[in-house]
Amino acid sequence: MTPTALHEYQQSKSLPESHGTVRVNVTGNIFRKLFSFMGPGYLVAVGYMDPGNWATALSGGAQFGYTLLSVCLISNIMAMLLQSQCARLGIATGRDLAQMCRDSFSKPVSFILWILAELAICATDIAEVIGTAIGLYLLFHIPLEWGVLITGLDVLLVLALQRIGFRWIEAFIISLLIVIFGCFAVQMLLAQPDIPAIANGFIPKTEIITNPAMLYIALGIIGATVMPHNLYLHSSIVQTRAIDSNHLAKKSAIRFATMDSTLALAIALIINTSILILAAATFHVSGYSDIADLTDAHKMITPILGTALAGTLFAVALLCCGLSSTVTATLAGQIIMEGFLNLRLPPWARRMITRGLALIPALSVTVLYGQEGVGKLLILSQVILSLQLPFAVVPLVMFTANRKKMGDFTAPLWLTITTAMIAILLITLNIKMIIDIIFI
Repeated sequence: MTPTALHEYQQSKSLPESHGTVRVNVTGNIFRKLFSFMGPGYLVAVGYMDPGNWATALSGGAQFGYTLLSVCLISNIMAMLLQSQCARLGIATGRDLAQMCRDSFSKPVSFILWILAELAICATDIAEVIGTAIGLYLLFHIPLEWGVLITGLDVLLVLALQRIGFRWIEAFIISLLIVIFGCFAVQMLLAQPDIPAIANGFIPKTEIITNPAMLYIALGIIGATVMPHNLYLHSSIVQTRAIDSNHLAKKSAIRFATMDSTLALAIALIINTSILILAAATFHVSGYSDIADLTDAHKMITPILGTALAGTLFAVALLCCGLSSTVTATLAGQIIMEGFLNLRLPPWARRMITRGLALIPALSVTVLYGQEGVGKLLILSQVILSLQLPFAVVPLVMFTANRKKMGDFTAPLWLTITTAMIAILLITLNIKMIIDIIFI
């Protein structure tokens, strides 16, 4: 490494405006220490329950009942393991996943990975733009076209929160999560789902692999749950904590960051499965197996459950999901561009570019095809994410298993083998889905 490159490496920080700005408790009991590290995991968790996830979970529950609950559980366990690797990478090396790709791969390979990561961000943003717009329509009867345009203003919200401190972003996200959790808790009480059927749904079935329609939705659930941009995001935002550079401090930080993300993703699992359970207990049981559109789901849930409260809670939770996930996606977009290209743009400019790329297809589909086209675009965006996922997972597994890069914080062999198997599984399922789409 040349002196110039070394200087650039030392000076370049991931998400520089927030890097090392959050103080942590190094003394006191375990709960005080954990609390100071809590936050990044919840920013990651909202990406696992965004509006794209709603579309796939609602479609899966309406078509196949509780069968795909096992996919939700397996994909969430995958997410917990992969996000723990992200925290390990970011804290141990001081580099996020995008920066590590730029440091480790040739320029052509790094460029291709950047393009794929940007496609994932666009797919994520499309889902969030559409979901937020639908939430605005359901609650305030704002036309979808105007709702899509209004979502561009969330850039100002992100900038305002980041200006007053990263902890405020975390507090905002956690507040929205509490509202979402409460909405689904009430809806579960109203729906009264079949508990034995739910338990059976968590047992994996071979039909999920052999049935092309079910596999398509299952991959959509995986793409909506284990999201590529979250891997880049988490490896960066764990570095917002101001920790010492010594071995003991880093070891402790990795442990608490892993606890933070695991707890947050456990909450995400509850919410994710609640969406699918709600669809199974209402639409599938009532014979409405073709519901995949969020607007139709909102319209039907009120007469099925017999109260307008159910529809209102559905819309509130959807809007909160859209608002929260758009914050994390815009942060991830900044991290990916700066990490891969070492290109520093003002945060407002980077976020306007990301949101603009999502607004164009979302607005086009909304105007040309209406609500039906919007629903199909939501599911397609999640499948695109699933297809891109191996290109983020494979480098992550490679880096965390590399002792030269990780030193004493190299991932344990069992964790490397497990995450490598996850990567192989994702690649295999993606290949099968492509074959099914082309030849069936």
